[in-house]
Amino acid sequence: MQRRVVRLVAVGAAVGLGLGGLPAQAQAQGGAAPAARVWVTTIDRAELMHERAAVPFTTNASSGVTITVDPSRTYQSMDGFGASITDSSASVLYRLSPQQRADAMRALFDPERGAGVSFLRQPIGASDFTAAAEHYTYDDMPAGQSDFTLSHFSIEHDRAQVLPLLREARRLNPQLKIMATPWSPPAWMKTSGSLASGELKDDPKVYAAYAVYLTRFVLAYTAAGVPVDYLTVQNEPQNRDAGGGPVMGLNTTQASKVIEILGPLLRVLSPRTKILGYDHNWATHPNDVANTPPGQDPETDYPYRLLSEPASRWVAGTAYHCYYGDPSAMTALHNAYPDKGIWFTECSGSHGPNDTPAQYFTDTLKWHARTLTVGVPRNWAKSVVTWNLALDSTGGPHLGGCGTCTGLVTVQPDGSWTTNAEYYTIGHLARFVKPGAVRIASSSFGNPAWNGEVTDVAFRNPDGSTVLVAHNENDAPRTFTVAVGGHSFDYTLPGGSLATFTWPAGRVLDDGLHLLSTAGATATSSVGTGAGLAVDEDASTRWSSGAGQEPGQYLQVDLGTAKQFRRVAIDSGASVGDYARGWQLSTSADGTHWSNVAQGTGAGQLSNVDIRPTRARYLRITSTASAGNWWSIADIRLYS
Repeated sequence: MQRRVVRLVAVGAAVGLGLGGLPAQAQAQGGAAPAARVWVTTIDRAELMHERAAVPFTTNASSGVTITVDPSRTYQSMDGFGASITDSSASVLYRLSPQQRADAMRALFDPERGAGVSFLRQPIGASDFTAAAEHYTYDDMPAGQSDFTLSHFSIEHDRAQVLPLLREARRLNPQLKIMATPWSPPAWMKTSGSLASGELKDDPKVYAAYAVYLTRFVLAYTAAGVPVDYLTVQNEPQNRDAGGGPVMGLNTTQASKVIEILGPLLRVLSPRTKILGYDHNWATHPNDVANTPPGQDPETDYPYRLLSEPASRWVAGTAYHCYYGDPSAMTALHNAYPDKGIWFTECSGSHGPNDTPAQYFTDTLKWHARTLTVGVPRNWAKSVVTWNLALDSTGGPHLGGCGTCTGLVTVQPDGSWTTNAEYYTIGHLARFVKPGAVRIASSSFGNPAWNGEVTDVAFRNPDGSTVLVAHNENDAPRTFTVAVGGHSFDYTLPGGSLATFTWPAGRVLDDGLHLLSTAGATATSSVGTGAGLAVDEDASTRWSSGAGQEPGQYLQVDLGTAKQFRRVAIDSGASVGDYARGWQLSTSADGTHWSNVAQGTGAGQLSNVDIRPTRARYLRITSTASAGNWWSIADIRLYS
């Protein structure tokens, strides 16, 4: 018999656990369910974060593909979403007339009428995206000279364009977070004497000077009206070849030596500024391994090593980029170091040399939506940040580095500006998910690797409102149900499109059911061994019976310890039609002696099986009918 492994996971998504949001007027009028507002962006640009008609919640049960939102199961808090005002971004924004520049800034940062950008990652000195004739730092010296006292330190370069834009961004969005990252320290601190290559000199005086240099930057920016919330000691520390842009190799031992000095300085002089480590890809790129100097360890486990160092007591968490690997690396690190935060801090849009603007809008929207907008926060990241805020129509100006990158907006040759896909993939988060929001559980059927289904992520805002962001990975329309508590609505998304749903805070409609944790649970079946159940809904396996349904096929779950429950949700997920035509639910205390507690006929993707309160360690779902389709289970959820 043919077998297919799909996914088995206990989703943190509670059927019947409360609809977050009745407005006061609805409560006063007898508790009518609220409506969800919805904004949609389509791949053909026909709708660009366009608000459609609101969708009312109903109490009608659905047997279709169901995204179940559970406000009671919480994950990480969110800092914000955005990009970077690089030297290039500032330069092209200053090509606009004052009125156009003001309009563009409002469209980018206004949290009510614009994209609501709430996080900026700022280069400390030059990156490859600079409009200057040469790369620079804030303490450049003639070749052969040094400045250990930092008497020549100055941020004067940034005062003309970068700092005014940052201050305006903070005025438009007072909750804006600022992160700062160097592409290279001054060349006199490096083995190569060049900004475009080399390592940090292994010299205690250099470690101290670099730590003071970074602290001076933080203090200077704060004095200029731009306080810094987060700081790293090196952008992409394993990237030693940026195509002529500033770089520096910095291994974990050297990074730790800088952090051991920098941490105490910031604690005294700028306590709001937290240090983040790594600031590089989800996995070490093969080119970075190949470019590791002879005799050096490529440190393919860099973030783990850094967090295992004593210097990690000064490190708030880890920053990641998208250019190699996949978002699951962030969940793996979270599981290893759950007390450390994770931030996602760079991923540029890009395009092929012959792509039309329409094509790379479509391609970027789809890839960023599933990988960044949804995939990144579902893997514990507290931020989602792309790269340049603005570039010109040639993808510049840049000095080395990427020649096909795109920004949130493009400044056109005629002096106008236009929005790109990144504006919407960030805007569908930033405008609606406020800083301090908490990610909450929701069942999701797509994944960053693309399986053509609907993938989503949900949040609870500080004001109690709920935000659900959903992306249809497929080119064809997909219909699904959104369920919260005993209420739900149906929705159809066009192929490739991205949508944000919001509903207000208010009285919770609670039917008394509470989701049980199934941490450590495992599963076996009559047609193979399933994967371990996990509390985190982003576990990567599903279960399927094989080529067809036959009586006697079963899936058995060991919860690890006995639990009491009165509802079992059997969810076939997005494998439409792959539900059991007939089923029987049995429970056991020891895995040997079984009691049949319920049986029934499947009617669709989601079956909620209500039973009398039962305490058991094992449960078994057995097929009692024949069918030609497979029998798939995406989620099993237990409620008390």
